Amino acid sequence: MNLWDTVIGALLGTASAETYGPPVIMATESIMSQKAHGTSKTPVQNNLRWSCDIKTADRICNFNRHYAEYSGYWESTTFLTSPEAQAAKKSSDGNEITFYDSNTGKPLFVAPKKRTFDEFVTESKRHGWPSFRDDEVVWDNVRVLKNGETVSVDGTHLGHNLPDRKGNRYCINLVSVAGRPISAEKESL
Repeated sequence: MNLWDTVIGALLGTASAETYGPPVIMATESIMSQKAHGTSKTPVQNNLRWSCDIKTADRICNFNRHYAEYSGYWESTTFLTSPEAQAAKKSSDGNEITFYDSNTGKPLFVAPKKRTFDEFVTESKRHGWPSFRDDEVVWDNVRVLKNGETVSVDGTHLGHNLPDRKGNRYCINLVSVAGRPISAEKESL
């Protein structure tokens, strides 16, 4: 399958790549089977970071396989002005932001890696969604389906892998990765 077919197939939900190759960990459709709350066992956390809308997050994370928050939604949140983003922007020593599953609080992405925060933001703005690369994926908790759908090991819909000339590019809904770490979520209950 060529790059064009992969991109168009991922956008239309019809891609049929059998594998994306290392370091990607592929999964079968069974990971997105019906569970207690849509494709997940639980609804999204009630205290998402960056002022992300809980209803939108729950719909996209748990009751959706193909749709996304609107392009640029992440720029309307407090993400870019958050203390984490400001620290990463000012950092010259690679200060990174960890993005957690909005349902489980498990780490899913850590960015920026092997690029600056400004490069991460520029690429994300160009594509409309936070865009992560292979080195920024926490593979213990993230899987990719053969159609490019990118999901958590717990059934949270995250977005899609839309490879470009630089390699795999994961366009991810901010509402899907705005969770709080597991320990912080338990403390706030």
